[in-house]
Amino acid sequence: MSADGSGGGIHHNGRMNALAERMGTRWPLIQAPMAGAQGSRMALAVSGAGALGSLPCAMLAPDALRAELALLAASALPYNLNFFCHTQPAPDAAREATWRAALKPYYAEFGLDIDAVPAGAGRVPFSAEAAELLAEFKPPVLSFHFGLPAPELLARVKSWGAFVLSSATTVREARWLEQHGADAVIAQGLEAGGHRGHFLSHDLSEQQGSFALLPQIVAAVRVPVIAAGGIADAAGVRAALTLGASGVQAGTAYLCADEASTSPLYRAALQSEAARHTALTNCFTGGPARGILNRIMRELGPISPAAPAFPLASAAIAPLRAAAEKAGRTDFTPLWSGQNSSRCMSAPAAEITRMLAAGLSG
Repeated sequence: MSADGSGGGIHHNGRMNALAERMGTRWPLIQAPMAGAQGSRMALAVSGAGALGSLPCAMLAPDALRAELALLAASALPYNLNFFCHTQPAPDAAREATWRAALKPYYAEFGLDIDAVPAGAGRVPFSAEAAELLAEFKPPVLSFHFGLPAPELLARVKSWGAFVLSSATTVREARWLEQHGADAVIAQGLEAGGHRGHFLSHDLSEQQGSFALLPQIVAAVRVPVIAAGGIADAAGVRAALTLGASGVQAGTAYLCADEASTSPLYRAALQSEAARHTALTNCFTGGPARGILNRIMRELGPISPAAPAFPLASAAIAPLRAAAEKAGRTDFTPLWSGQNSSRCMSAPAAEITRMLAAGLSG
């Protein structure tokens, strides 16, 4: 990197080429894993176009994960598997009761019985069982959210040569990840859609925008740094590289791709004026995540003190979401989106990938 942090010339290209080579891709671009909005079809389309396609795994049961892994492995293309590393909270009956009391009027509105809803986590952290399954396929790249797996699980993953990425939302988290075995750090700016990857502190006032956070992390660690959050076009990619990033991860730009499993209601929201107003909310899972402002966020939050800890809020939201969507409404739907949905277009994922890759040259 040059003295002014611009990372120009040979060093600029060297950083990008080294990351792409390690990921096995043509370009140092990653399609962000987006649970509920994509599967292996999206990942394969992106990888086939020269970037790194990702599969979100935190909500996949073992049989579903095995089926998706078989498709990815059969392609002979590079791919990334993403897992969560959160600590499962202990059930809190009082907090769950408070949450259900807050949701009860909505249940009554739809004629639903809130007492019939079972509690459940919805998302599970990376486990020994998952590592055992992955060992059969030896995936080339693994990314983690909320830190890293336990040391023995990380060692298992690295034993087959996997390249390990994890998200940092602060300089302190980036340093921690490097010290604990991450091969590269994803600098997740405040603009990013979906769940914040923070794990050392839950104080949201510590969170920074992408282009404030990125150069600080680049200066703090020796491993490659991948910029994420608010980057939706070639100009954004170019700016990230100028600030020292070795590569870029983009998510929102792919949400309306032909290969995405995004629902028609979700797609309509993403391509409407409403997408300009996003907020961090804990109303859907209990953990802060960025999405398009909707009814429950306005009326209970966006950050609601009634919501139980991540990921326990999701069980009681699911019936409301289903009922509202059946009526053509997104009142209780998590419309995950970053702050920049300007290039969220209906197009093949390969075309979106090429659009982003244009920022890698010149």
